[in-house]
Amino acid sequence: MIEAANGARAGSPPAASDQYVQSLARGLAVIRAFDTDHPKMTLSEVAARTSLTRATARRFLYTLVELGYVRTDGKIFALTAKVLQLGYAYLSGLSLPQLAQPHLEELSLQLGESTSAAVLEGTDIAYIARVATRRIMTVGITVGTRFPAYATSMGRVLLAGLPAPELKQYLAVADIRPLTPRAIGSREELLVELAAVRTQGWCLLDQELELGLMSVAAPVHDGPKVVAAINVSLQAQSVAVQADPDAYLEAVRKAVVATADVISADLSAGR
Repeated sequence: MIEAANGARAGSPPAASDQYVQSLARGLAVIRAFDTDHPKMTLSEVAARTSLTRATARRFLYTLVELGYVRTDGKIFALTAKVLQLGYAYLSGLSLPQLAQPHLEELSLQLGESTSAAVLEGTDIAYIARVATRRIMTVGITVGTRFPAYATSMGRVLLAGLPAPELKQYLAVADIRPLTPRAIGSREELLVELAAVRTQGWCLLDQELELGLMSVAAPVHDGPKVVAAINVSLQAQSVAVQADPDAYLEAVRKAVVATADVISADLSAGR
């Protein structure tokens, strides 16, 4: 349940100062009262969830109705899409790394693995955000680290999203050679892999950048354009000892794709 506007519940803000506008706080409390479990409520339910009197809750609800943030049929109240505008100003002021970072942290916490975001720079990927749980590569990865795009899961996602002329230009200058015995080593093999990534919308890389390292990546879109990629890094040995490695990788894939979609939505909302 949300905090009371008058600060009576645990976790509520400090006592109001002379700069505190109680009516604004109460109006925001009414908006926050609506959530996934309470998308539609009666006046009495809103009053109960905000610890406001029915009369006070009614005034705030009908003010929000007149402003277009709430709709009602006279009995049931619900938020309108206009409330999304309240977050647009915040989102528009954030850069891609700032937008991605909290989602990468949540994904890392969910899976217990390192997560990253990267963009394409020339023939390399460059890391723009990173949440590390432990070091699983011989080379340490930080923001700014670069790897050959063709040999990484994020790089393949980014390359798969390139327009044909840009991909052709990349292939003309990239030095494609196998970095491990498990890796592809020709432009023809890469094109086959990129076609698969483009079709499925994600990439699983199995020990092609470094032996013992696996990763799953998905694209971040700004509208129709792929502007970045995120991934989860995995130890091949840890995957192999799972009760059902395929099912585990599928769960990771779903989590990565879902996170990329959320970042894409935030990015689009901030434009």
